[in-house]
Amino acid sequence: MNSPATWDQETFAAAVGDAVWAPSIHNSQPWRFRRTEDGVDVLVDQRRVLPVSDPEGRAARVSCGATVFNLGLALAVAGAPAVCTVRPGGASVHLARDVGRAATPLERRLHRQIRRRHTNRAPFAETHVDAGVVTQLEEAVAREGGWLDFAADEPTLTSLAALTRQADAQLRVNPRYVAELRAWSESADLAVEGVGRQAAGAAPHPAELMPRRDFGGPEHDDTRDPTRGPAVAVFGVHGDHAVDEIRAGIVLQRLLLLAADLGLAVAMYSQPIEMPVVRERLRLAVRRAHSPQLVLRFGYAPTTCYTNRRPVADVIVADAVG
Repeated sequence: MNSPATWDQETFAAAVGDAVWAPSIHNSQPWRFRRTEDGVDVLVDQRRVLPVSDPEGRAARVSCGATVFNLGLALAVAGAPAVCTVRPGGASVHLARDVGRAATPLERRLHRQIRRRHTNRAPFAETHVDAGVVTQLEEAVAREGGWLDFAADEPTLTSLAALTRQADAQLRVNPRYVAELRAWSESADLAVEGVGRQAAGAAPHPAELMPRRDFGGPEHDDTRDPTRGPAVAVFGVHGDHAVDEIRAGIVLQRLLLLAADLGLAVAMYSQPIEMPVVRERLRLAVRRAHSPQLVLRFGYAPTTCYTNRRPVADVIVADAVG
């Protein structure tokens, strides 16, 4: 018999079905979910931590934080909201019932965006993001204990783009990195993980302002970035420990869903975060005390192909419920 402190199996599985639509590096989906006597544990799946791109597991922890936010939204909308606690070490998060609270209108709006949100690898339209929208994004992140620093002028944008290109170039000369990237992209169109050609967009071109990863998309001849003055920002939280990385994922997913609700497309660039020297230069460039977690680009672009997800049964581990 289920304890009143936890969720029944049907509610739990349905919420996990939404939770897995969080972003993850190479669409590796490094998470597991387990019901317990007093709630739900979200665990970092160490078997899916990428040894080359993410040797310390930082990106995996960020992704698990993002999936925690999705899970909380799904439970709230199902009428059984939760409160979450990040455990020391950042290897897991525990969600417990938040009895007596109803889902807020904002939670319902963000929940509707979970399966609509996707990393957009298409060219962005030549349409500026309104300053008021930028402010909404900045304030939303600040309220959750994070920071979002937009490139406010051409020199700053040029510097951020140069650091991203530098990191991307350094990664691409590492044969282990290239092999790992291919392992998560080749044949992924028919797989439940990885980034296939349909979701990859066209192959990156050397003239791109912000270099995308090469997931094997088709070649293209367009060397022009159509957007003048793109909205590029550096995202982070106040802290550099594993628990802060989980928290960064929670804040990040709130940001991404809000952006989707505002009609924005978002591209993500983690290359400068994966190179420690470049990451430190990026921190200095934005004058922050703590390391950045991601470089983001906001704008307007057509919906592209979504990456696939593993079946819910594959990410749920045996219950600890009696």
